[in-house]
Amino acid sequence: MNFKDLNNQTLISDSDIDWEDLGAGVKRKIMTYDDNLMLVKVEFEKDAIGSIHNHPHLQMSYVAKGSFEVSMGDNKKILNEGDVFFAPSNVFHGVVCLEAGLLVDIFSPHREDFLITSP
Repeated sequence: MNFKDLNNQTLISDSDIDWEDLGAGVKRKIMTYDDNLMLVKVEFEKDAIGSIHNHPHLQMSYVAKGSFEVSMGDNKKILNEGDVFFAPSNVFHGVVCLEAGLLVDIFSPHREDFLITSP
């Protein structure tokens, strides 16, 4: 399924969407989106890094599996399965995967840059 086919989809099967390999032990799936909201799964191998970055989008991330050292601004905390972090607009944040894991990221508005780089 092409990511453009996911715009405004309401019933989505995980098996219908391919992983996008981002390299360095990280891959993602854009699950669905519209102009205001986007849900993305990001899978990390142990020791993989989500580099420190910022963006104007609001981001909430749910730790669905594994353990991550999360940096948010000047703070760091280890988060485990079931935990959540919130990245306000333009706040620098990133993760280091301490054990193989999966984050479920929600962005508002959607990440146009993800759509451009996706296959």
